[in-house]
Amino acid sequence: MPERYDVITMGRIGVDLYPLQTGLPLSRVDTFGKFLGGSPSNVAVAAARLGRRTAVVTRTGQDPFGTYLREQLREFGVDDRWVTSVDAYPTPVTFCELFPPDDFPLYFYRQPKAPDLEIRTSELDLDAIRSARVFWATGTGLCAEPSRSATLAALRARDRSGITVFDLDWRPMFWDPARGTGPAALYHQALALATVAVGNLEECGIATGEREPYAAARALLDAGAELAVVKQGPEGVLAVHRDGTAVRVEPLPVDVVNGLGAGDAFGGALCHGLLAGWPTERVMRYANAAGALVAGRLACSSAMPFPYEIEAALRGNEETAHEKKERSTGA
Repeated sequence: MPERYDVITMGRIGVDLYPLQTGLPLSRVDTFGKFLGGSPSNVAVAAARLGRRTAVVTRTGQDPFGTYLREQLREFGVDDRWVTSVDAYPTPVTFCELFPPDDFPLYFYRQPKAPDLEIRTSELDLDAIRSARVFWATGTGLCAEPSRSATLAALRARDRSGITVFDLDWRPMFWDPARGTGPAALYHQALALATVAVGNLEECGIATGEREPYAAARALLDAGAELAVVKQGPEGVLAVHRDGTAVRVEPLPVDVVNGLGAGDAFGGALCHGLLAGWPTERVMRYANAAGALVAGRLACSSAMPFPYEIEAALRGNEETAHEKKERSTGA
């Protein structure tokens, strides 16, 4: 029997075209870097960088960009056996503008439809999804059919086994309010099938109606999760477990270059820490450090940190905190 995967993610993939010039609008940028993108794909890359056996379930166009993405996944150590092509739609491209420290507008080109929204239930390897130690699904996968039904089918197949993560991943531009069920109802269906819920305050507000961190965490637990992780950007992260454990971790200081990949690095490190069985506080500190490192770099996928980089960042932060404490006490 083949070795089971540590992490299988499912959902979005695309090509990120990021300016190599900071502080300029796209109308004035003339040089770009090309990178693998898409949140669940980046999470798989981040976990692979930390030594985990990972794979992603997604679809690309039948075009050179699709070829590039499959090559990149393999180069990063992510199994691409469940990355298939769609003849009808082109591989998505995403541009961004870089205005550090906190303004990074995104421009998605996913028309007329993104191939990753053509994932079909009949094509899923449900045995592999069931057996993976971590399965990671996202809110974007619920925004259109057939991806919506496939995402829920994969979550149901897990039957809340192992570590089943639902990343709220709210992207309003992907949703058509005139079609089908609203996001809140669909998010609740997914949360009822997950053991871990991850999202920022805006995403929690969409899913639960709550935007105060502790209230949002409690609402995610009430919806079905065992562990609720509420990301708060410069305010750090709050993690609340159903057993009553609550941990709030401050962010690591960083000179931000591009904040867009930080959440995906956080996600990959979160998977790694949960698989290692670490205490919640250690998991959150480790994931925070991974996110901070990527926020200080231009790219997303290729910027994902290795274990030694995260450990060095944590040591450096501890030493800085100790020095500050000594100065404040006059020691």
